[in-house]
Formats: sequence, structure tokens, C-alpha cells
Amino acid sequence: MEKLKLVDGKVNWKGETAVKHKHGGLRAALFVLLAFAFENLANLHLAVNLTTYFNGILHFEVSDAANALTNFMGTGYILSIIFAVFADTYIGRFKSILISGSVEFLGLALLTAQAHYSSLRPPPCNVFDPTSRCEKLESSDTVFLYVALYLVAAGMAGIKASIPSHGADQFDEKDPREAKTMSSFFNGLLFALCIGGAVSLTLYVWLDDHKGWDVGFGVSAIAMFLALIVAVLGWPLYRIHVVQGSSVLLELIQVFVAAIRNRNLKLPENPLELYEIDKDKEAALEDDFLPHRDVYRFLDKAAIKTASEKPNPWKLCRVTQVENAKILLGMTPVFACTIIMTLCLAQLQTFSVQQGLTMDTTIVGSFHIPPASLPIIPVVFLIFIIPFYDQIAVPLLRKVTGHVTGISHLQRIGVGLILSSISMATASIMEVKRKSVARDHNMLDALPVLQPLPISVFWLSFQYFIFGIADMFTYVGLLEFFYSEAPQGLKTVSTCFLWTSMALGYYLSTILVQIVNRATKHITNSGGWLAGNNINKNHLNLFYLLLALLSLVNFCVYLFVSSRYKYRSKN
Repeated sequence: MEKLKLVDGKVNWKGETAVKHKHGGLRAALFVLLAFAFENLANLHLAVNLTTYFNGILHFEVSDAANALTNFMGTGYILSIIFAVFADTYIGRFKSILISGSVEFLGLALLTAQAHYSSLRPPPCNVFDPTSRCEKLESSDTVFLYVALYLVAAGMAGIKASIPSHGADQFDEKDPREAKTMSSFFNGLLFALCIGGAVSLTLYVWLDDHKGWDVGFGVSAIAMFLALIVAVLGWPLYRIHVVQGSSVLLELIQVFVAAIRNRNLKLPENPLELYEIDKDKEAALEDDFLPHRDVYRFLDKAAIKTASEKPNPWKLCRVTQVENAKILLGMTPVFACTIIMTLCLAQLQTFSVQQGLTMDTTIVGSFHIPPASLPIIPVVFLIFIIPFYDQIAVPLLRKVTGHVTGISHLQRIGVGLILSSISMATASIMEVKRKSVARDHNMLDALPVLQPLPISVFWLSFQYFIFGIADMFTYVGLLEFFYSEAPQGLKTVSTCFLWTSMALGYYLSTILVQIVNRATKHITNSGGWLAGNNINKNHLNLFYLLLALLSLVNFCVYLFVSSRYKYRSKN
């Protein structure tokens, strides 16, 4: 019987050439998606509820708690690009998933220990009572906290760097049927995140708030262990990408260095005179060679051959290497325009949770929804809308537009960016309403949770709902855009563009909060728009309005950038 073998660098778990219809495909990808769902089950509640832990248990100020969270999230995303390079160069994507998952499990176990043992945290105290003097973390306990946190961040980085590419490795882009399934896989990543997130944002947040943080962190560690088990169970079915043995990122850096070093050389009129290795028609893969394009010509200087010089990778690069750098450079403006959106997302995970703590969280009778569980509203909606979008909307749009994905990646990203601006404007309006209720009922000094304002926490659902739809468009669109536009050698690194964009957004949030507080320190009674623990007396509404305006300006810049972008030819 004839076996259809994959010849594009994929092997099975024994190291033998992977066989199509036996390895990979949707069956193998389901294990990847299930592992990703368990991983998000383990950590998504941290993204929305850690500010409560930092503020209420460890006695950080509200703005410091918000910055601690955004720094943690930012690190978890920015490290992904380092893990991507390490996976491609040394250990492979699948092993990277296993190692990263183990590191994340260890970090969650250490967080569980700190939350459980009173000797590792300050004595209980009400930080919202202005007369109380709450003790801070001791220096040794602070070190313990940050070691645990950043082990979790490092583990998250490795998972996020490797899972999208490892899942996409299960499909052959050159097979039309598998190419369509791969597009559905990227939508499936968000769906898996939502399924895991739905449990994390409800059950796990409830455990944090009612059964103790040690229980919440402990069940997170269990979920992470299950993610590792599921990933290993799929091992015999996977198409495993072969380690390249060289760093694509290093090759890209060499192009820019060589172009600078050769800046005084004159470009040849005929691009065929630029340096390229000989193509062995029998052995070479098409993906190993890219045709020259007449864009970003200054980078072509990296491929100018000199007569007497011995080839030096830091002064002479292949045309294909240069073209990879051009692709990266072309995607960079799109990448830059998505940073502001994560800046907005950070506020929904920090200050919006603090808003919810001051409001009436009653649902029915004596049942209350934890404010940190509010993101469940867009998550539940996405659980239903993602299958509808993927299975019904995309095929219909495909018939109209001719795009395999229904609408172009850049159009999808743009829809999300404008929705994020609308979400922040809505958040500003809701904050004005919340503060007016506090003022009208003489409750500006009311204690959060203990003295809730007579306004339902579900007023905040509008901003969460709009941003949830923005998530589906922009973040999934970005992931697919970066993966589909990048050549084979850049697949893993390119998917990390999304995580790097999110990291920079979280870091920018930390910087912006500090800048806003310093700039408004002497013009507000509260000592800054976002200063102190009493958000009833600060100016969060103005901060949200500032973000809405920044997002709108960013969207206008994106319209200009996206209109000039030229999609890479797939031939």
C-alpha cells in the first residue's frame, strides 16, 4: 500500500517520517486544543483576580496591584518570543510545551504555598479602612511571591509560544482541505480559551474568594497537571516539527547588521546578481527559497557579493534571508497598531474589577457574582458565536469575497480595533454613572464589598461584552495573519508577534498609569486620577476616556498602515 509521507520536516514520536492520514490532522489537533483549554483553565482567573489578591491579601495599593498584574502578564507574553527561538533551535515545539507546562505547574504550586502558610504573607487587615495600618510583605516573602509569579509567567510564555505552531504543524498548507481545517484550528484556539476560561472565571474565581486563595491556586496547579497529561496522550498522533538547528531570529538580525555594514555599496541593477546559494532541484524545498521583491531595497545591500572577501554571515546574506527580513519588516506596522488594544484589555482586568467590588453583585436572592467573573459575559457569548462565525458566517462570506477566511486578516483586525475604542468609551460612561450613584447616596467613602453601592455590577457588562467581540476579531485575526504571511522558517516566531504585542500593551499600561498619576498629582484632590484605594474619589472615567481617544487615533493610523500593506504571494 502506498503511503503518503510528509516531506516537509515532520516526524512521528519515534523520529520516523510522519505519514499523512496516520499522523496529524484534526484528530491530533484536538489534543492540542484540549491541553490549551486546561492551561487557560489554570491561569485565566489569575489575569482578572490577582489584583484582588495583591490588594486585599498582600496589601498593595490599587494602582500598585494593577501594575503588579500588568507586569506579570506582560512578562508572560514577552518571554514567548525567547521560547519560540529556543524551541526552534534546540528542543522542538512539543518538548517546549512539556517543559513550559512543568515550570508553570511549579510556579502555581509555590503560589499555593504562599497563600496557605500565614508566615509567608502579612497579617489580615482591611486595606479599605482609612484608619487601619496594614503591614506590607516582608522582603523575603516578596522574593518568594515574585519567584512563584514569574515561574508561572515563564511557563505561560512557553505554552503560548509553542502551542499555536505545534497545532498548526498538524496540517499541510499545500493540501486545500487541510488548509481550511487549519484556519478553523486558529478559531478553535480562541474557542478552547473560552471553554477553559468559562470555568476559570466562574468556579475558580469563586474558590479564590470564598474557599481561600490556597484552594484557588491549588486547583489551578491540578488543571495545569491535566494539561500536561493530555498533551502527552496525543504524542503518538502528532506530526512533530524537526528542530532547525539554527535560529531564524539570529539570521534576521544578520540581515539588518549586514545591510548597515554594506550601506555604502551600490546595489546591482539586476537582482539576479545578489547572493543566493545554489538550488538543488532534487533535494531543496521550495520553502527554502523566496523570490526577490522590489520593496525595502535598502535591505538588499545585505546580499551584495564582493569579489575577494570570504563569506561572512554578518556581512553577506542570502536573498531568501533578506526576503524573510522584508516580510518581518512589512508586518511590523500592523503589529505596532495592536499594542493599544492590549493596553485597553489590561484595564478590564484591573480597574474594572475594582469598580465591581464597589457595586451590588446580587444575581438572584443571596447569590452574588464575583466582580472578577464579569468577563464570563463575553466568554459565554464567544462560545456560541465562534462556531457560528467559523461554520456559517465564514463560508457565506467566502462566497462573496473569495477569501478563504471570509474577510481578509487585516479587515478582521480593524473591526476589533474600532470595537476596543467603543468599549473604552462605554467604560467611561459607566464609570460616570457609578460615581453619580455613590455621590447621590452619600457613599463616596463606602467600603468596597462590605458597603455595595445601589447599582448592579451588570452595568459593567456592556464594556466587557463589546471588548469580547473585539477579541474574536483582532486577536484571532492577528494570530492567523502572522502565521499565514510568514514563510516556513518564521512560523513559530511570527505567531509570537501576537503575544509580544500583548506584552508591550501590558507594560505600556503600567507606564501610562504612572504617567497619568504623576501628571495629575497636583490638580486633583485624590492626588492623581488613579491614586489611592478609594476609586469613588479618583477620576477613572477620565482615564477610560483617554484610552478611548488613544484607541481611535490608533485605529486611524491602522487604516493608513493596512491600506499600504501588500499580502505575500503564496506561489
